[in-house]
Amino acid sequence: MTDPGTRPTGAAATAVADAGGSTGEREVRRSTRSGMVGLAGAAVNGLLGFVLTVVIVRGLGPAGSGAMFTAIGVVTILGAICCAGADTALVWALPRRRTGADGDAARLLPVALLPVLLLTGALAVVGALAVDHLAPVLFDGADGPALLRLAFVALPVTVAMTVLLAAVRAVRPVIAVVGIQYVLVPLARPALVVATVATGAGVVAGFGAWLLPVALAVVAAGVLLVRPLGLSAGVRLLPDSTDWRTFWGFALPRAVSAAIDASSMWVGVLLTSALAGATDSGVFSAVGRYALAGLLVMQGLRVAVAPQLSRLLGQGRNADAALVYRRVTVVVIILSWPAYLLLAVFAPGFLSLFGHEFSAGATPLVVLAGAMMVNSGVGIVQTMLLMSGNSRRHLYATLVGLALTVGLGVLLIPDHGALGAAYAWAAGIVVENLLAAAAARAVVGEPLLTRPLGWAALAAGGGAGVVAVASALLAGRGVPGLALALAMLAVAAAALLLNRLVRRTVRAAVTMLKPRPA
Repeated sequence: MTDPGTRPTGAAATAVADAGGSTGEREVRRSTRSGMVGLAGAAVNGLLGFVLTVVIVRGLGPAGSGAMFTAIGVVTILGAICCAGADTALVWALPRRRTGADGDAARLLPVALLPVLLLTGALAVVGALAVDHLAPVLFDGADGPALLRLAFVALPVTVAMTVLLAAVRAVRPVIAVVGIQYVLVPLARPALVVATVATGAGVVAGFGAWLLPVALAVVAAGVLLVRPLGLSAGVRLLPDSTDWRTFWGFALPRAVSAAIDASSMWVGVLLTSALAGATDSGVFSAVGRYALAGLLVMQGLRVAVAPQLSRLLGQGRNADAALVYRRVTVVVIILSWPAYLLLAVFAPGFLSLFGHEFSAGATPLVVLAGAMMVNSGVGIVQTMLLMSGNSRRHLYATLVGLALTVGLGVLLIPDHGALGAAYAWAAGIVVENLLAAAAARAVVGEPLLTRPLGWAALAAGGGAGVVAVASALLAGRGVPGLALALAMLAVAAAALLLNRLVRRTVRAAVTMLKPRPA
């Protein structure tokens, strides 16, 4: 009889798979159910994030929004650095351990939290004391020192939230982390920022309102971890040397790549602010928000399936993990590529929602939409690479992408402003993702980018592209053209449902979502 605390690997995993029937299909059903929850959360998060962006840019204008987005960028970049890869390491390590009062999973919590909180606390103190010297480098206005001081003070709570939510993601059903990260925090932020903007309180108060929901998330995540980790049942929390060595052997390379990932857009924001001014920085921030919004589909699915991929790869079930990856990536392409084509073709219409001051961002948005199609086209390949335990290979890809972004940014931003920042970031995105795809294929040893993915890209991109171009020719690239394109896509989707094969596929997908006995 197999010990319930151990997981079969290698030949044993193969035998289990043979005995259990089509385990790959069962894993796909599991990932599909989790993925739908993640997608729903991503949709809510995207909508609320867009509302927040509109509130900020409408309420504060290009210069004010540029200052606030710069402050948010500081928190995002420094928070990712101070997490030191501990959040991703928990998602990788916890699914491979036993939970509950008699398990060894809870021992990783102090291993993850103590070093990062010490590092963050020290950085917060030093940064708060040095804001008068640092603020003029990033901010033009008088609010700079106050914004930067608030960012440093909030860092420890932000880092605690990120690490605790990663633990929730690894040991709880996906709906738990989606409820906090994709609903609670994004819902509270625009409501609080609207309140501060409406009272005329200014940029500093608005930034404080943006930070406040982080404390709520820390409390919620802590409560959700008590039961699955056995924290109220006397579980052993004292880690041993192997826990430290294994955990941080993975986390430290990820620390660097996580900082780069989190700062991918914010590097451009900060460079643009320093080299071209707050107005160009505000335009690039608004454009970048649109570009990142299309990745919410992939982020929602990644949140849902990353622990599952770690478990499968840890059991030596690489073929099942690759099957989950391919199915998830098909969904990413089908849902993301039409959105990015609409962003590219109707960039003026999308940016008009922010005000006429942001019309200069139309061409940068086209550039970034193309880069993000490459990003979404390779799907969750970076998650595959990380969940296989190869954080070092992931680091190499991100370092190359960062070098391109910064190097081209320094060359292009002074003369081209937001457009130069867009070209620099796009180059970094494309190269990083192609390198990660090649590394993941070598590590997993299974085909990842297969012909069905190509057909999905051709169908989603070709169909949406024809509709978008036709609508732009008939009604222009503004809001009327966008409305026409959306209407035509809705009609096309309804017409497809008249096809018996399409209906059969939809029914099969719905059946897959229904819970089945283990």
